[in-house]
Amino acid sequence: MHRKPLLALLDRYQLRHPDEAGEIDRIRDLVQSHDDCFLRNCLPGHVTASCWIVSDDARRCLLTHHRKLGRWLQLGGHADGQADMGAVALREAREESGMADFESIVPDDGCAVIDIDVHVIPARRSEPEHEHHDIRFLFRAAEGQALQISDESNDLRWFGWRALDQTDADQSVFRLARKSRAVLEANGLL
Repeated sequence: MHRKPLLALLDRYQLRHPDEAGEIDRIRDLVQSHDDCFLRNCLPGHVTASCWIVSDDARRCLLTHHRKLGRWLQLGGHADGQADMGAVALREAREESGMADFESIVPDDGCAVIDIDVHVIPARRSEPEHEHHDIRFLFRAAEGQALQISDESNDLRWFGWRALDQTDADQSVFRLARKSRAVLEANGLL
């Protein structure tokens, strides 16, 4: 599995967010030290990808109420061996939303990564506690697409920006929302 493109993305992301060097280094260390970092059986953690999805007018955000974790999250999931994190995020957007048509919104510096996050996934059945090293992207959904809740979700819902505060999302989701909103505003989409 080719890890150089992800390492290059992390380098470009760090130029925009030098204050996140610690978190970036954690992901970089995992990628450099584990040939199998894109596989879910890689422990102590593995690389995942997710996306912040906005409606075509960018006034609403799509969140899923995750069945296993029991809280509102952005859509995303395991790489399952795929090294192209943007493609993983797009695949997960399609699988978890039922929609097919998305536009990737990229900041002015050309680095498509909007946010990164390392978070702990609790032990469950035969799966030990482990970390997800999440690479996050911003997508805009094309108009007129119907939502379809996946087996991984209890619910799937559009939220206005202000309504996000009424969810049980964690701080990393709120941070992702802030960063996505800033990119949308900088691109004249909001």
